[in-house]
Amino acid sequence: MARLLYIESSPRQARSHSTAVAETFLVAYQATHPGDEVDRLDLWAENLPRFDGEMLNAKYSIMHGEQPAASEQAAWATVEGIFARFNAADKYLFSVPMWNLGLPYVLKHYIDIITQPGLAWSFDPASGSYQGLVRGKVAVVFASGGMYHPGSGAEALDMQKPSFYNWLGFIGLTEVSTITVAGTLFGPEATAQARQEGAAQAQALGASF
Repeated sequence: MARLLYIESSPRQARSHSTAVAETFLVAYQATHPGDEVDRLDLWAENLPRFDGEMLNAKYSIMHGEQPAASEQAAWATVEGIFARFNAADKYLFSVPMWNLGLPYVLKHYIDIITQPGLAWSFDPASGSYQGLVRGKVAVVFASGGMYHPGSGAEALDMQKPSFYNWLGFIGLTEVSTITVAGTLFGPEATAQARQEGAAQAQALGASF
């Protein structure tokens, strides 16, 4: 039995293009993987802690090869608990809307909490290289308000997908399937077509993932 973690980062629920396509994926996935566990993580329903103070001090203690001080250990235990839920998954599904050409701040907040030394990544001083410590397969659902594909003339404006792909690769997630829902600012017909095409892709991917 595998465990799929679905991370939802839009607060718009059914009105969100990325969420709607992700839900189509999940229906197909659960129909063809009835024995698998699906863990739903709605980032807007989570009370994510601020990453500052003793949490930040603990991170830098670990990065410098030191044991976190007693005052830092409780804060670091909170980080470890949030990461443990993430790392327990065998597969990942992210619904990722585009906000102001980038990622929603709640998703960036979550990423900042779990992307920690000794948990999501390690560093080899001898070679000066980083290594991702997370292994798995990822389905990523993007919802873009315009067209930012190569040749559009607006590629440089897309700070959503490059940053998210770089993060996935940094922590070791390199097997990535992508569904892009784009063109949602070109009127209701174009939006409906984009969602329909995204849903069809999601249904096929969910059945085989």
